[in-house]
Amino acid sequence: MSRNPKSPAPKRGSPVAPGVRDRSIVLVGLMGSGKSTVGRRLAQRLGMRFADADDEIERAAGMTIADIFDRFGEAHFRDGERRVIARLLGGKPMVLATGGGAFINPETRALILKDSLCIWLDADIPTLVERVARRSHRPLLKDRDAGEVLRELAAVRNPVYAEAHLRVSSASTPHEQTVRAILEALATWKS
Repeated sequence: MSRNPKSPAPKRGSPVAPGVRDRSIVLVGLMGSGKSTVGRRLAQRLGMRFADADDEIERAAGMTIADIFDRFGEAHFRDGERRVIARLLGGKPMVLATGGGAFINPETRALILKDSLCIWLDADIPTLVERVARRSHRPLLKDRDAGEVLRELAAVRNPVYAEAHLRVSSASTPHEQTVRAILEALATWKS
């Protein structure tokens, strides 16, 4: 899915295969893969609404994800995450960026695969480490080496992310290239 980086960016309302805008597009992948940034840009190009599941969870809970993890644990967070994603997918089609662990939950994964077009943003470990170093809010990285954590997570999660309908590389290039690669994939996608 490579594209000449000097080609013009697809415009809002970019051509996509029939039916693509009739369902939500859900981005999955490890932390740092660019789901939120790419998702915002993709939604703009497609003329769709964008939502970040983590932001929606924080709004619903009235606290940060880090606070939810600290006070109630990961299992409680995942249950709330599943409910928020189900609510979002039950509404008008949108582009939805999920947290890195959302798709790992079997119930959440089944919901996403049934009701949306799921895209795995796949990035190599050095790219992910570079990106996550820019922000310090990630509970799974608290007091741990980012590279080590990401390698462990990739070993467990990448085989699950591979169940997504599409896989797009999110390389250490500008996020705009990833958006273009997704649009190219969507132009020829068949459900």
